[in-house]
Amino acid sequence: MVDRVLQKTAPAVRLEPPAAQTKGERTRARLLDIAYDSIVHKGFAATSIEELVEAAGITKSGFFYHFKDKNDLARQLLDRFLGEDNEILDTLGARARELTDDPLQSFLIFLKLYADVMDDMPELHPGCLVATITYQDQMFDAEVRRMNRDSVLALRERFGHWLTEIALEHPPRAPVDLDALADHVTVIVEGAIILSRALGDRRLMGRQMRLFRDQVKTIFGG
Repeated sequence: MVDRVLQKTAPAVRLEPPAAQTKGERTRARLLDIAYDSIVHKGFAATSIEELVEAAGITKSGFFYHFKDKNDLARQLLDRFLGEDNEILDTLGARARELTDDPLQSFLIFLKLYADVMDDMPELHPGCLVATITYQDQMFDAEVRRMNRDSVLALRERFGHWLTEIALEHPPRAPVDLDALADHVTVIVEGAIILSRALGDRRLMGRQMRLFRDQVKTIFGG
């Protein structure tokens, strides 16, 4: 799935700049940034509160002022991650739908914009927080696991609604499970992150999304 790194690196997506922050808000944001980088690179268990406070240049009591414990950190980090992720998807989706009233053509435009965003990343994708939590689910409490699962189901619903619109106007050429096809967007992104890192090929993610776009055109006759 798109994550907060895309917001920073992709010229195709421009969101509103954040409002002026207080010193406390800046400290909290910095802790979340540091935690994200550490968790996606080496895991939640290997990320200690001590290293976070040292990197942020604050005391341990400063950490506990912002977060009750590590799982509270994970909840707030996931909440921010998902919010930024959804904002980017909303922006790309709205842009695509502005260009045409045809749901199939707008979805194809969206997938192209999505692929372009991936191409514009100057470095390999560092990893996905949702995938990290999934792989290490025993490290997180029930609330973090619930948030994570709900985020995946929300993506299925987001793309499933769009594909249902498409199927009503452009009946598929063969029977197709629309929920499974909706899930395929997430499957491609998560799989492409792994494969691109394994092969050292930052352009792989965009190519895989364009291949999916071609498959959608074939299924619905676009």
